[in-house]
Amino acid sequence: MSSTREPAKIEVRTAEPGDAGCACNVLRRSIAQLCEKDHRNDSAILTTWLANKTPETVRGWIESGKNCSLVAVIDNQVAGIAILTRQGKIVLFYVAPEMCQAGAGNALLQAIEHRAGEWGLRSLQVDSTLTAQQFYLRHGFTLNRTTTSAFGTEAYSLSKPLAPTGYPQKKPCRCGG
Repeated sequence: MSSTREPAKIEVRTAEPGDAGCACNVLRRSIAQLCEKDHRNDSAILTTWLANKTPETVRGWIESGKNCSLVAVIDNQVAGIAILTRQGKIVLFYVAPEMCQAGAGNALLQAIEHRAGEWGLRSLQVDSTLTAQQFYLRHGFTLNRTTTSAFGTEAYSLSKPLAPTGYPQKKPCRCGG
Protein backbone atom coordinates (compact mmCIF):
# COMPACT_ATOMS: atom_id res chain seq x y z
CA MET A 1 0.00 0.00 0.00
CA SER A 2 1.52 3.29 -1.05
CA SER A 3 1.18 6.37 1.06
CA THR A 4 0.39 9.57 -0.76
CA ARG A 5 1.32 12.80 0.90
CA GLU A 6 -1.38 15.43 1.11
CA PRO A 7 -0.39 18.63 -0.73
CA ALA A 8 0.89 21.35 1.56
CA LYS A 9 -1.60 24.06 2.48
CA ILE A 10 -0.29 27.36 1.20
CA GLU A 11 -1.35 30.61 2.80
CA VAL A 12 -0.53 33.84 0.97
CA ARG A 13 -0.79 36.95 3.09
CA THR A 14 0.50 40.48 3.34
CA ALA A 15 4.07 40.40 4.61
CA GLU A 16 4.67 41.77 8.09
CA PRO A 17 7.86 43.39 9.43
CA GLY A 18 8.44 40.27 11.55
CA ASP A 19 8.73 38.22 8.32
CA ALA A 20 11.83 40.14 7.20
CA GLY A 21 14.45 37.74 8.57
CA CYS A 22 12.81 34.61 7.17
CA ALA A 23 11.99 36.32 3.87
CA CYS A 24 15.59 37.52 3.57
CA ASN A 25 16.81 33.97 4.15
CA VAL A 26 14.47 32.72 1.38
CA LEU A 27 15.74 35.43 -0.99
CA ARG A 28 19.40 34.71 -0.39
CA ARG A 29 19.06 30.92 -0.64
CA SER A 30 16.87 31.15 -3.74
CA ILE A 31 19.35 33.39 -5.52
CA ALA A 32 22.40 31.34 -4.50
CA GLN A 33 20.90 27.90 -5.08
CA LEU A 34 18.26 28.30 -7.78
CA CYS A 35 19.67 31.06 -9.98
CA GLU A 36 22.95 29.37 -10.90
CA LYS A 37 22.11 29.70 -14.62
CA ASP A 38 22.07 33.45 -14.04
CA HIS A 39 25.04 34.07 -11.74
CA ARG A 40 27.07 31.11 -13.06
CA ASN A 41 28.70 30.86 -9.62
CA ASP A 42 30.57 34.09 -10.36
CA SER A 43 31.34 35.46 -6.90
CA ALA A 44 31.36 39.09 -8.08
CA ILE A 45 27.86 38.78 -9.56
CA LEU A 46 26.59 36.89 -6.52
CA THR A 47 28.09 39.42 -4.09
CA THR A 48 26.48 42.33 -5.97
CA TRP A 49 23.12 40.54 -6.25
CA LEU A 50 23.02 39.67 -2.54
CA ALA A 51 24.43 42.98 -1.25
CA ASN A 52 21.07 44.58 -0.44
CA LYS A 53 19.38 41.34 0.67
CA THR A 54 19.65 42.01 4.41
CA PRO A 55 16.90 41.65 7.02
CA GLU A 56 16.93 45.43 7.54
CA THR A 57 16.50 46.17 3.84
CA VAL A 58 13.78 43.54 3.43
CA ARG A 59 11.98 45.01 6.46
CA GLY A 60 12.10 48.43 4.75
CA TRP A 61 10.59 46.97 1.58
CA ILE A 62 7.83 45.29 3.59
CA GLU A 63 7.07 48.45 5.58
CA SER A 64 6.94 50.65 2.47
CA GLY A 65 3.41 51.76 1.71
CA LYS A 66 4.34 52.18 -1.95
CA ASN A 67 4.23 48.46 -2.71
CA CYS A 68 2.32 45.30 -1.93
CA SER A 69 4.59 42.77 -0.20
CA LEU A 70 3.26 39.23 0.04
CA VAL A 71 4.59 36.04 1.56
CA ALA A 72 3.63 32.45 0.89
CA VAL A 73 3.60 30.40 4.07
CA ILE A 74 3.70 26.60 4.24
CA ASP A 75 3.67 24.81 7.61
CA ASN A 76 4.18 28.15 9.40
CA GLN A 77 7.38 28.80 7.40
CA VAL A 78 7.90 31.58 4.86
CA ALA A 79 8.19 29.71 1.57
CA GLY A 80 8.28 32.69 -0.81
CA ILE A 81 8.10 36.45 -1.08
CA ALA A 82 6.87 38.77 -3.83
CA ILE A 83 6.63 42.54 -4.12
CA LEU A 84 4.35 44.37 -6.55
CA THR A 85 4.53 48.11 -7.22
CA ARG A 86 1.38 50.18 -7.67
CA GLN A 87 2.41 50.59 -11.32
CA GLY A 88 2.08 46.83 -11.86
CA LYS A 89 5.74 45.84 -11.80
CA ILE A 90 6.79 42.69 -9.97
CA VAL A 91 10.09 43.83 -8.48
CA LEU A 92 10.79 40.80 -6.31
CA PHE A 93 9.62 37.20 -6.57
CA TYR A 94 11.50 34.33 -4.93
CA VAL A 95 10.61 30.91 -3.55
CA ALA A 96 12.67 28.82 -1.11
CA PRO A 97 14.63 26.12 -2.95
CA GLU A 98 12.98 23.30 -1.01
CA MET A 99 9.54 24.70 -1.85
CA CYS A 100 9.95 24.70 -5.63
CA GLN A 101 7.18 22.70 -7.25
CA ALA A 102 5.11 22.89 -4.01
CA GLY A 103 2.78 25.54 -5.43
CA ALA A 104 4.11 28.56 -3.50
CA GLY A 105 5.08 30.41 -6.69
CA ASN A 106 1.70 29.76 -8.31
CA ALA A 107 -0.11 30.93 -5.18
CA LEU A 108 2.00 34.10 -4.94
CA LEU A 109 1.40 34.95 -8.59
CA GLN A 110 -2.37 34.44 -8.21
CA ALA A 111 -2.35 36.76 -5.20
CA ILE A 112 -0.36 39.38 -7.12
CA GLU A 113 -2.83 39.23 -10.00
CA HIS A 114 -5.72 39.58 -7.57
CA ARG A 115 -4.12 42.61 -5.88
CA ALA A 116 -3.37 44.18 -9.27
CA GLY A 117 -7.04 43.74 -10.15
CA GLU A 118 -8.09 45.41 -6.91
CA TRP A 119 -5.84 48.33 -7.83
CA GLY A 120 -7.43 48.55 -11.29
CA LEU A 121 -4.22 47.65 -13.12
CA ARG A 122 -4.55 46.32 -16.65
CA SER A 123 -1.20 44.53 -16.92
CA LEU A 124 1.79 43.21 -15.01
CA GLN A 125 5.45 43.64 -15.91
CA VAL A 126 8.51 41.81 -14.63
CA ASP A 127 12.21 41.73 -15.40
CA SER A 128 12.87 38.04 -14.99
CA THR A 129 15.96 35.95 -14.50
CA LEU A 130 16.71 33.17 -16.97
CA THR A 131 15.84 30.79 -14.15
CA ALA A 132 12.30 32.17 -13.73
CA GLN A 133 11.56 33.04 -17.35
CA GLN A 134 9.76 29.75 -18.13
CA PHE A 135 7.61 30.12 -15.00
CA TYR A 136 6.30 33.47 -16.23
CA LEU A 137 5.81 32.23 -19.80
CA ARG A 138 3.76 29.27 -18.48
CA HIS A 139 1.56 31.77 -16.64
CA GLY A 140 0.65 33.87 -19.66
CA PHE A 141 3.46 36.43 -19.74
CA THR A 142 4.96 37.47 -23.08
CA LEU A 143 8.62 38.21 -23.68
CA ASN A 144 9.12 41.85 -24.72
CA ARG A 145 12.89 42.19 -24.79
CA THR A 146 16.18 41.07 -23.32
CA THR A 147 18.02 43.46 -21.05
CA THR A 148 20.79 43.46 -18.44
CA SER A 149 20.09 43.39 -14.71
CA ALA A 150 21.74 45.66 -12.17
CA PHE A 151 23.84 42.65 -11.21
CA GLY A 152 25.32 42.19 -14.69
CA THR A 153 23.20 39.19 -15.68
CA GLU A 154 20.88 38.84 -18.64
CA ALA A 155 17.28 39.68 -17.76
CA TYR A 156 14.05 39.23 -19.64
CA SER A 157 11.38 41.92 -19.70
CA LEU A 158 7.96 40.26 -19.77
CA SER A 159 4.39 41.49 -19.48
CA LYS A 160 0.93 40.05 -19.04
CA PRO A 161 -2.41 41.71 -19.72
CA LEU A 162 -4.91 41.21 -16.93
CA ALA A 163 -8.52 40.28 -17.52
CA PRO A 164 -11.06 42.92 -16.53
CA THR A 165 -12.07 42.24 -12.95
CA GLY A 166 -15.04 44.40 -12.17
CA TYR A 167 -12.86 46.50 -9.91
CA PRO A 168 -12.85 50.20 -10.85
CA GLN A 169 -10.14 51.03 -13.37
CA LYS A 170 -7.51 53.66 -12.60
CA LYS A 171 -8.10 56.98 -14.32
CA PRO A 172 -5.39 57.84 -16.84
CA CYS A 173 -2.73 60.26 -15.65
CA ARG A 174 -3.23 63.73 -17.10
CA CYS A 175 -0.13 65.23 -15.55
CA GLY A 176 1.58 65.90 -18.89
CA GLY A 177 4.83 64.41 -17.63
